[in-house]
Amino acid sequence: MTLTTLQTRSARLLALLAILLTFAVAPTSARAQEGTPPTDPSTETPDSDPRPGLESPRDTLETFLSAMAPAQADQQRDLDQAIRTIDFPPGLLSSAKKQTAIELYDVLNRLERIDYSDHPTTLDRNTYTLYPNTDRSLRHLAWARKFPDTSITMTRDGDGSWRFSRATADSIHELWIATESESAVVSSEHDTMTLARRIRANLPKEIKGHLVLGLEPWQWIGILVVIAIGVIIDHIVRFILRVGWHRFETKRGNDVENDVLNKAVRPFGLLAAACVWYFALDQGLLPPTATTVLLVAVRVFLMVSCVWAAFRVTDLFTAWLAAQAGKTETKFDDLLVPLVKRAIKIFITAIGLIYIANAFEIEILPLLTGLGIGGLAVAFAAKDTIENFFGSIAVILDRPFEIGDWVVVNDVEGTVEDLGLRSTRIRTFYNSLVTVPNASLVRATVDNYGRRKYRRFKTMINVTYDTHPDTIEAFCAGIREIIQLHPYTRKDSYHVWLNSFGAHSLDILVYMFFECPDWAIELREKQRFMLDVIRLADKLGVEFAFPTQTLHVFKEDPDKAHEPGATPETDSERRAKLIGARAAREITHNQPWKAETPGPVEFKVELDSEHEFRGDSAGS
Repeated sequence: MTLTTLQTRSARLLALLAILLTFAVAPTSARAQEGTPPTDPSTETPDSDPRPGLESPRDTLETFLSAMAPAQADQQRDLDQAIRTIDFPPGLLSSAKKQTAIELYDVLNRLERIDYSDHPTTLDRNTYTLYPNTDRSLRHLAWARKFPDTSITMTRDGDGSWRFSRATADSIHELWIATESESAVVSSEHDTMTLARRIRANLPKEIKGHLVLGLEPWQWIGILVVIAIGVIIDHIVRFILRVGWHRFETKRGNDVENDVLNKAVRPFGLLAAACVWYFALDQGLLPPTATTVLLVAVRVFLMVSCVWAAFRVTDLFTAWLAAQAGKTETKFDDLLVPLVKRAIKIFITAIGLIYIANAFEIEILPLLTGLGIGGLAVAFAAKDTIENFFGSIAVILDRPFEIGDWVVVNDVEGTVEDLGLRSTRIRTFYNSLVTVPNASLVRATVDNYGRRKYRRFKTMINVTYDTHPDTIEAFCAGIREIIQLHPYTRKDSYHVWLNSFGAHSLDILVYMFFECPDWAIELREKQRFMLDVIRLADKLGVEFAFPTQTLHVFKEDPDKAHEPGATPETDSERRAKLIGARAAREITHNQPWKAETPGPVEFKVELDSEHEFRGDSAGS
């Protein structure tokens, strides 16, 4: 089975699968945008005013501690409120933010008994250091000596809000690991056991408690395990789709090639693997820095696989549309299917690029503004492309040709194979592919042979000079009758007459039209007509003339008188025509096309009863 046939018959199946996968990924994609939560314009404060609860280092610390250690033991931690007090890198998952907030609270509890009233309410600088602060306690001094490369600071944003700095968020996991053996000054009655904490609590000490390239050994092992699971899921999904698709086609009586199946299901397996990796990152198993780096890679991989899968579904959908369009008489829908396919793929690519840009934290609005500023230069540079695009629109509206038409455009002759947004591809009769810009089609003279309703056939039939006039009359009448009897000939306009005295023959003009949808049928019917003319000539005893030179040696006999030919009878012409028509009917009486009009020409190879291959043309 060819790829096109397979795509046509399985479009709906894989389209349904793609919809299910889209709904499965949609919540994940929504969570991917949590880096900058949307705000309600009605509640948004001016940029010059700090956000409530973040007006000073004291307020920020009070907000953080109130969220992490509620006043009543039966209350749950408000991790979302605690996240507001930390300056996280954009695009970080909510789970990683919550894990960081918990680790920051643990470190502060190990450091000292925190009283937010001891911290300033106003400050004339934009940075405030909570640790190390040797003025506060000797424990600060001891920690500063033991952990010299770490600190906990707050910074003031442009709107005046104070938050734990981004450097603190990036380094708190390392400080949390380093101070794990330190006893807590204040024990917390509110402990949130996240998935990462549960996993880490049940691991042996040998693979935790120290960092290797910024991660604990168990986290490196976890990354390898998650990658392996994603690869396994990839193969499982592809196997299930491949087997299910194969069984579906087998029940329909179709043979399926494995290479075709592998190519068709490949993007769906990669999409499933990307979802597994994204789900693993969403559990907060890694610190913010590692999560941010891997999240970019996984998002790019996820969007590439989504775009690839969407391309595959688009191919299947448009193949099904093409099959439906082929069932209609008009070819206008055949012309639109390739354009719809390209338009959908361009739209999918644009969406994918937007999400990939978001993964790399590329601002789209400044890029669009830059395009607006340089729009004039872009317009001049893309003048030909824009002209070709509007040329394609003009071709669609004017419809000078359709897919499959035989056309002559300037000096290019061939069959229209594809109409794109920029150019039209014409397959010439020596099988080369010529690309014609659509802009030139607007100005070019297009001769569309495919729009011909009738195809003219004109020839001279040369018969010998010794042919009797009545025989010629019968022969011409017989040819006219053949034209009337054949299925693909025009019946209201044709001419068959003795037309001229040639140098070596009597010339009979045959001027007629074939009513054929394509060139192949025209050739077949022309052959059928000419063979019947040959059979008619043989039946009437008409000999075809060919260029010859005959030398006659004539000896004049003065005593021999001239004997004029017989005068034709009154009904000799009518009788000759009846003889010719009767002969034509006898010739065509048992022809197979008398019972059923021949269909289109289809070339194939059949196996006859003697097991020998022979070429045949179906419908002939």
